[in-house]
Amino acid sequence: MFAIKQGDPLPELDAWGTVADLGSEILEGDCLAFGRMVYGTPDAPLSCAFFAVTKGKFAMTYPFTEHAVVVEGHLTLTDQNAGVSTSYGPGDGWFVEKGTAVLWEIHSERFTKNYIAIA
Repeated sequence: MFAIKQGDPLPELDAWGTVADLGSEILEGDCLAFGRMVYGTPDAPLSCAFFAVTKGKFAMTYPFTEHAVVVEGHLTLTDQNAGVSTSYGPGDGWFVEKGTAVLWEIHSERFTKNYIAIA
């Protein structure tokens, strides 16, 4: 079992380059990406991981279906298909379907989520 409790230190995250290296388009900032796989691999049908990104703005089309919960930081996600923006902070979560175009605006110096993805 892997416990995630608010206030506990996060696991050490590995440098994953930038979000552009992961298929996103950077619009503002460096958008450095960090992560740690908890279960699976990036190309597995089911995976769970921590993902962090530094302050900035980027656009991506989701390559998988995801449920995520914010661990640290603040951001606004805009569903570009529906034109709906929602802001999130620690403890908030979302569900997004594969193929959804999303605009990410990271307001804090670093944002971290824990997610489960289905390819």
